[in-house]
Parts: sequence; structure tokens; C-alpha cells
Amino acid sequence: MGFTIGGSRGTREFRSGSRRRGRTSECTAVAEYTGLWGWDVVPGVRASAAGECSCGDARCAAPGAHPLPLAAEVPAGATLDEVTEAWSGFPGAAVLLPVGRAFDVIEVAEEAGRRALVRLERMGLPLGPVAVTPTGRAQFFVAPGAAAELPQLLYRMGWDDADLDLRALGAGTYVTAPPSDHAGLGPVGWLRPPTLDTAGQPPQARLLLGTLAYICHRVHRF
Repeated sequence: MGFTIGGSRGTREFRSGSRRRGRTSECTAVAEYTGLWGWDVVPGVRASAAGECSCGDARCAAPGAHPLPLAAEVPAGATLDEVTEAWSGFPGAAVLLPVGRAFDVIEVAEEAGRRALVRLERMGLPLGPVAVTPTGRAQFFVAPGAAAELPQLLYRMGWDDADLDLRALGAGTYVTAPPSDHAGLGPVGWLRPPTLDTAGQPPQARLLLGTLAYICHRVHRF
């Protein structure tokens, strides 16, 4: 398949000439996540354009979208030097963020997410980072616990029986972080990048959920 992530050949190539380049690309991005935003990061698999996963499992259920087997996570607070040392064993790995620690994620269709983001900003509501994936999804970073609370929150707001293209991601899941490619389909980007204020204190899901549910409902209807 041509993948060398985590393999001995890839490790030699990284150490022999690409270490400096790595420091200016994915290592710099990882160090920003760990050192500036205070997030843990996990090296992830990549997928080819044909959808083959670098984990080597021909029956992989999530090609290009899961952690590398046996790869240790890079903890929050890691410096650029520490990130470079850790990442040197997995050249070309995708940057994955564990959900359920510093944040949960509410995911909606990209169109609904963009419309909701405009409305939420006009309303002056607190917002955290918002990512957009090549699969057409918008991911709103919210305070941990949202995934467990979602059914009850939707019930209280009267949206529990609505057909909404909305879901919450919690502990045990991962999101691909910019500038990494997701599942071989293209790079993830930021609709609203993290800041010092929002990375460590994302908003409670209940503050955004009513608007997100309303916009999802309208987008679905029309």
C-alpha cells in the first residue's frame, strides 16, 4: 500500500532527513495543541485515496480515522522538542484529539453548522472551537459531558422526537485535527479556531444546543 507510518523504513527516513521538516509541519501543530491549548494528542492512521488504511487491516472499520496501534499519546503540556521526539517514531501520522477529556463534540451537517455559527455569533453566545471535515460535518467543541447529557437536553428542549442530523461525541472517540487529512478524503479545517479563552473552557452544550437543533431541523425540512 506504500504506507510507512510507524514502520522501520519510515522511522529511518524521518531521522535521516525529515526531522527538521517534521518540526515545521505536523510536529509544530501537535506542539500547539499540547503546549498552547492544553490538549492530549494521539498519532493516528492515514488512508490512501483508494480507502486503504495504514493499519494494514483490509477489513478496517474506520480507515484513516483511528489511533495507530501501540502508539503512545502525547500528553497536554508537551513541548516542541518532546513532540518531535515522540512523533519521530510515527512519521506522517494523522493528528487525533481524544474526546471526552478537555471537550466533547456536537457534530452536525456542515451547512447547518455554518448557519448556526453565524446565528450564535450574532446572539453573542459563548463559543468554542469549531472544525469542519472533508465529509461535510461541522464539529462544535463543548464542555465534557455533553455526549452523556444529550438525550436529556434534547428532551427538555422539546427536540427529542425530531429527526435531527445531530450527534454528540464523548469519551472513547477521537476527532481528526487540522491540518491532518481525514480518512483519505482531504484535510480538516477550522471554521472557528481555538483561542486561549475557548480551548480550556469550551461552552456548555445547553447554551448552543437549542440553536443547533433548530437550524438542523430547518435544513432537513428545506
